[in-house]
Amino acid sequence: MNVIDAPKYKYCPMCAGSLVDKKPDGDTRARQVCERCGFVHYINPIPVVGTLPVCNDRVLLCRRAIEPRKGKWTLPAGFMEAHETLLEGALRETFEETGAHARGGRLFTVIDVPYASQIHFFFLAELDSLPAAPGPETIEQRFFREDEIPWDEISFTTVKTTLEHYFADRRENAVRQHLYRLDD
Repeated sequence: MNVIDAPKYKYCPMCAGSLVDKKPDGDTRARQVCERCGFVHYINPIPVVGTLPVCNDRVLLCRRAIEPRKGKWTLPAGFMEAHETLLEGALRETFEETGAHARGGRLFTVIDVPYASQIHFFFLAELDSLPAAPGPETIEQRFFREDEIPWDEISFTTVKTTLEHYFADRRENAVRQHLYRLDD
């Protein structure tokens, strides 16, 4: 993504001067730069963190109560907050969306999503049972075996990719970490 594709801001957050598109000295790309104080507005990828919650041979999926993709099934995930680790954010998102206190947290998939300027991190986590009540972002939640997954109703390609890797690893009795780039 170049500065032309990024969100445009008119004023500097430091001094309220005008921002212009230009390449700062020593930089390799155009950015929004304040003409008054020299502040450079960097556009960085947004980390999305979540879990693949497992109970015995089943995974927990949530039906989304919010857009985008309202009504579709997903893994519990969302945007990372400031001052938390990847795992802390993933476990927080899991609790917020499912009411579950997940355990564990081995990093499982890292999926680059350059067209959305995001990186998705999913951790394997364990649950003992289905939480009684999901959070407000979840219409419904339930455990699925691989043959029960509603593949045509999965919300995002990153979720589908994570699920596919998980079940493939299980069939091979393997424990792997997956790095993937999503280009569509």
